[in-house]
Amino acid sequence: MLFDKGFLAIGNILFVSGVSLTIGPKSTVQFFTKPKNHKGSIAFGIGFFLVLIGWPFFGMLAEAYGFVKLFRGFWPTAAVYLQKSPTFGWIFHHPLVTSLITRFRGRRVPV
Repeated sequence: MLFDKGFLAIGNILFVSGVSLTIGPKSTVQFFTKPKNHKGSIAFGIGFFLVLIGWPFFGMLAEAYGFVKLFRGFWPTAAVYLQKSPTFGWIFHHPLVTSLITRFRGRRVPV
């Protein structure tokens, strides 16, 4: 059930639908077709195709890579949000985690 291709396909459809409902259809198309997002979009599309043809493990790997590439500009903002969260904030104040975040922090998207 972990790599069931039907559930994974439904999850992919719901993910793209959720993005579309959140930012709008026009912005969704613009987001996935931006030149800086081409690698992520192609990887996510190949992963979706691999899931559909019955190779869910490799499809999920490709989708995970595509997801990370597509949302790489959001990770610094998410890290700041999690640092200020009362539930997970204590983890992010550990010196090792703080040094990793500082090293990989790029431009933040204003929230």
